[in-house]
Order: sequence, then structure tokens, then C-alpha cells
Amino acid sequence: MSRQPSKKMHKQLILLVCVGLGMFGFCFALVPLYSVFCKVTGLNGKTADQAQSASVEVDKSRIITVELQATLNGSLPDSASEFFPKTKKFHIHPGESIHTTYWVKNLKSSPVVVQAIPSVSPGLAAKHVMKMECFCFQHQGLEAHEGKEMPLVFTLAPNLPKKINTVTLAYTLFDVTP
Repeated sequence: MSRQPSKKMHKQLILLVCVGLGMFGFCFALVPLYSVFCKVTGLNGKTADQAQSASVEVDKSRIITVELQATLNGSLPDSASEFFPKTKKFHIHPGESIHTTYWVKNLKSSPVVVQAIPSVSPGLAAKHVMKMECFCFQHQGLEAHEGKEMPLVFTLAPNLPKKINTVTLAYTLFDVTP
């Protein structure tokens, strides 16, 4: 008695391979689709293109509270690093540039490389935050016990929705040491 696969099993195998390839293709396309989605909606802290920030008029009729926050990811426990904004709160007019710094210090006895990941809330405000300079743009190397100030220069676009009176810029610091 020969055991040849039936046509039904052959169809199931083809279907299973197609589903596997489809899942792989979906996963492959997910990252660029997510980036486009975040850019369009302003979700997940994706901020406006920096090219827009060249000349922005200041809207003196409004005052926005900007709160700065800092968090250490689990890869950098409190005993290994310090990370905080030098100024935690600003009251600004939309269109006004803010120059400030965050402090970071490596408390470990070995060098580390860190990366800050930004997030903006409310999410609708994200596309109105224009960063001209940010420590989050690149990895930051810290020698053992080294501390340094890291710059942040940004503005809020004057077309920030009127219903938004407070914007929070939060940065989470990750250990990305190779």
C-alpha cells in the first residue's frame, strides 16, 4: 500500500506556505508603515520635520506650559546612571525657541553608550514640536563616572491647536553599549 499525500494534504501544505510567506511580508512592511502612520497622526512622539523650523513667527497671544521629563529604562538602573532635565518646566509662546539641557552621569566604573528616545504628549502636539538640536539625535558615549550636559533646542509651532495648553517632552534613556 503506497502512502502518497492526498490532494487535500497538498492543498493544505501550499496554503500553509502561503500564509507563512504572507506573515513574513506583513512583518517586513510593518516598520515603514508604522513610521508613516506616526508621522501622519503625530502619535508615538514623532516630531515635525526640522526643515520647517527655519523662520517661525511667535504667537504672543498664547502661553503654553512645557514640561520636561526623564526616565531611565530598566537597562540603566538608578544605581548606574543619573538623568534629569536641568529645568523641568517652561512657560513659552508658540514659535519661541527654548534652549535647555539635560544632565546625564554614568555612575558605573565602566564606559557606557546611551540613547534617549523621545515621546511627546498629548500625541496631537507631537507634529508641532520642532527640534533644532537634541541629544536624542545620536548615541551619547560616557566614560566611567563621567557626567555631562546634553543640549535641547526646540520650539512649538504657532499652529499648535488652541485646546492644548500643556505639552510634555519625555525622554527615556537606554543603554546601547555594544
